Amino acid sequence: MGLLDGLLGNASEADAQEINAELAEILADNEQVAHAYKMVRDLHVFTNKRLISIDKQGVTGKKVDYLSIPYKSITQFNVQTSGHFDTDCELKVWVSGQSQALEIEIKSALAADVQKTLANMMFA
Repeated sequence: MGLLDGLLGNASEADAQEINAELAEILADNEQVAHAYKMVRDLHVFTNKRLISIDKQGVTGKKVDYLSIPYKSITQFNVQTSGHFDTDCELKVWVSGQSQALEIEIKSALAADVQKTLANMMFA
C-alpha cells in the first residue's frame, strides 16, 4: 500500500496470513482471514465468519474500536465504482437493525474482488 493511497482514504489489500496472525487472539475457533484491506491505521477484515472493521483511534492508535458484523446480519451491499476523475470506489454495507450503512473507501482495482468476496461469504 502506498502512503499516498492511505492518506487519500483508499484501502489497499493486506496480507491475509499476516492479519490472521495479528488478530489470532480475537478470532473465533476455526475462523480464518480470507481478505483484509488496510487504510493507514484502520483495517477491514473479511473472515470466513464475519466482517471486522478495526478503527485505531487517537494519536498513538492504542485505543481500538472493533466492529464485528456476522455475514448473516448483512441485508445488502452496494459498490459504487469510480468515474473518470474519481479514483476511489465506495463499499456500503447495510446491517439488519441499522438504518445507516457502513461505508468503506477502496481502490478501484479492488472493487470486483471486494464484491466477490462479500458475495461469496454472504451466500456460503
